[in-house]
Amino acid sequence: MTKRSIAIAALAFTALALAACSKTDSKTGSADANAHAESGFKHIGADDGDAARGKLLAAKKLAGGQACADCHGADGAKPLDATYPILAGQYQDYLFHAIQQYRDGGREHALMGAQIKAAADAGQMDDQAIADLAAYFATETGPLGDLHGK
Repeated sequence: MTKRSIAIAALAFTALALAACSKTDSKTGSADANAHAESGFKHIGADDGDAARGKLLAAKKLAGGQACADCHGADGAKPLDATYPILAGQYQDYLFHAIQQYRDGGREHALMGAQIKAAADAGQMDDQAIADLAAYFATETGPLGDLHGK
């Protein structure tokens, strides 16, 4: 076999493997949503949050003993301590990933890590809850700004 025929065979194999894995719907050409539904998997991303649910969650005492509002302020704009971050107006995807990292151990802080991990262990801090919190704090008005238009 020549290098070219090996490359063509590899491409054909890859195309077949991808086609077999994607399970596309012949009518719409979209991936089969039932495959995910049947497995119980639902992807939650940073933009999948509900700010109204996030507001309720931010005020609720979680398994760690505190509510987000206890330290960061009711709207995330007036933290209890000047060393605590302002969450109001922060980018939604940043908040989503930061909270995930506290939960998963990729980001460490003695208080936040313990709070988030306790809530996660109690089933209160899944990706949907995190997305909801991120949506809420991102929609709140606070003193944060960026350099757009400057």
